[in-house]
Amino acid sequence: MGSFYSNALVEHAALAKLGDASVLEQVLTREAFAEANAAIRAWSGYSATPLHRLPSLAQSAGVAEILYKDEGPRFDLGSFKALGGAYAAQQLLRRMLAERLSIEVSLEDVRSGKYKSEVADIHIVTATDGNHGRSVAWGCQSFGAPCHIFIHAEVSDARAVSMRQYGADVIRVDGNYDASVHAAQRAADVNGWSVVSDTSYPGYTLVPSQVMAGYGCMSAEIVEQLGDQLPSHVFLQGGVGGLAAGVAASLYHAWGERMPRVVVVEPQLAACLYLSAQAGQLTEMHVETETVMAGLSCGTPSMLAWDILASITSDFVTLPESLVGLTMLRLAEPEGEDAAIVAGESAVAGVACVLAAAEQPSLKSALGLNADSRVLFIGSEGATDEKIYAELIETAKAI
Repeated sequence: MGSFYSNALVEHAALAKLGDASVLEQVLTREAFAEANAAIRAWSGYSATPLHRLPSLAQSAGVAEILYKDEGPRFDLGSFKALGGAYAAQQLLRRMLAERLSIEVSLEDVRSGKYKSEVADIHIVTATDGNHGRSVAWGCQSFGAPCHIFIHAEVSDARAVSMRQYGADVIRVDGNYDASVHAAQRAADVNGWSVVSDTSYPGYTLVPSQVMAGYGCMSAEIVEQLGDQLPSHVFLQGGVGGLAAGVAASLYHAWGERMPRVVVVEPQLAACLYLSAQAGQLTEMHVETETVMAGLSCGTPSMLAWDILASITSDFVTLPESLVGLTMLRLAEPEGEDAAIVAGESAVAGVACVLAAAEQPSLKSALGLNADSRVLFIGSEGATDEKIYAELIETAKAI
């Protein structure tokens, strides 16, 4: 398996930080994260997800410690997205109820169903590669709001079915993820629906900021789970940048100047953040071929996420498709006493990068990895499509 990592084309771009962390107080404040964390912990079924220590994997990677935050069990929805979409939907419903009723409405009022009949008249719409839509659908079902979800041509049938199981109206459109985003916005304009998107653009920033605030719940748990044992690096998946920005910003608020080095990892087939880092400004990428890392198949960065990442991140990496299944297998069938982890295809980007760096000295040096490094990964999803997961594992076993 080692030769695949040593020969893999892993590209690294270093960004001269374009600002300072003061941008966080304009976009994602400590108070925003605290409000989201309190609201999410009040949801039925909440529990912190595990933070695994994987000593055998650390030895293979040539680092002191590997920490893997496993989001597969999150609210039985299979991914970290449960935190963001549902929370942003709760906040949107609170605002709309307050406006329509001309009274103060709390997040607890929405959660408890105090205004159930009024909520039933508020339609929410979004676009998704799968996990965000499942979160929004689950949140809407929990709070009693109708939900409409647009998916693109390459989203698997199993992921569409999972959203329908939470009562969502799922509409498939031609094209890629960005096409589904535009379709959702058009439907909202025509029908008077409210958009809960995880990506931001000019004129649409409040909801995406609250999605990212929801992701900060992971960071709050990590801070509690680690205590004073801070990591030296945190590897975060790309996509539109919401996960990376939300986690990086909340960790900065918690740890300040002790903040670990942030490395953003994307598929080469959908590397809009990497290209933005190369250009020194937000840059779009036309996704011609869908990556197997379905949750990261995005061509347009979130404006807010990019502003945050450009201020506190300097390392951006892209990965070839060949490493995805191999890394999933490495986690599923670990060496030594490491826990066996069911990691979906979008969860393993950072792990694949570090295993490649262990066999590529120039990459390892560029990322500042050494025998003293303590590396944190966000395992963003479990097997959100069982068929795809099994196929990738079996293919990796045959190599």
